[in-house]
Amino acid sequence: MKLARIETDDGILTGEYDDGTVTVEGEQYEIGEDATLRAPCEPGTFYCVGRNFAEKIDQMDYDIPDTPDWFIKPAVSLHPPEQPIEYPEWTEELTYAGELAAVIDEECTDLDGEDEVREVLRGWTILNDLDALDQERRTARKAFDGSAPLGPVIETDLDPRDSKIETHISGEKRQDATTEWMIFDPYETVAFLSERYTFRPGDVISFGSPANPGLLEPGDDIEIWYEGIGRLKNTVVDPE
Repeated sequence: MKLARIETDDGILTGEYDDGTVTVEGEQYEIGEDATLRAPCEPGTFYCVGRNFAEKIDQMDYDIPDTPDWFIKPAVSLHPPEQPIEYPEWTEELTYAGELAAVIDEECTDLDGEDEVREVLRGWTILNDLDALDQERRTARKAFDGSAPLGPVIETDLDPRDSKIETHISGEKRQDATTEWMIFDPYETVAFLSERYTFRPGDVISFGSPANPGLLEPGDDIEIWYEGIGRLKNTVVDPE
């Protein structure tokens, strides 16, 4: 089942998504007519894993980590699907990265193995880990307002270890991979991070990007596709 959050005349609602229609307690809302698509959850924190695809590690000349390597984005990083991304005025090297992400459904910590992780997950969605590559250190590069476009939906029934990935920039395929190439299993990663953090409902854990993250320019259309979830789309625009 796919879950979507929408903005309507009745407020912000969550319901079942099917081909552009969201059903909430029997009431149907058409995206673009009766409703606007919002990010599918409201994370308090994004826990983002890097260096998790061997091909990307080779491309970027990184060392292979012994345990998941992660950083944090704050709640203000959230950006909705379909909405324009303003190119930050303070960087000249904005990059994209298409990532699979898990959404937490209940407060939890110190999870023990895959079965316990499954019990606390709402489902799976797509994150675009925007990165201002010319800034120093990860926090300055990655943890800024709007740096985490998320969505468009949460898929509740997905095998996260066997999903194809593609990223297109203005129609050109830039990333083409599968989650089978991850170094650290998604369930293993969530359990590992839960040893250090208490997750809260809506929090997001992402699992890194395959090879070929690249530069963006105003006017670029970004489309990140994950098999079984859908397509996260945004357009980069000049700052106002």
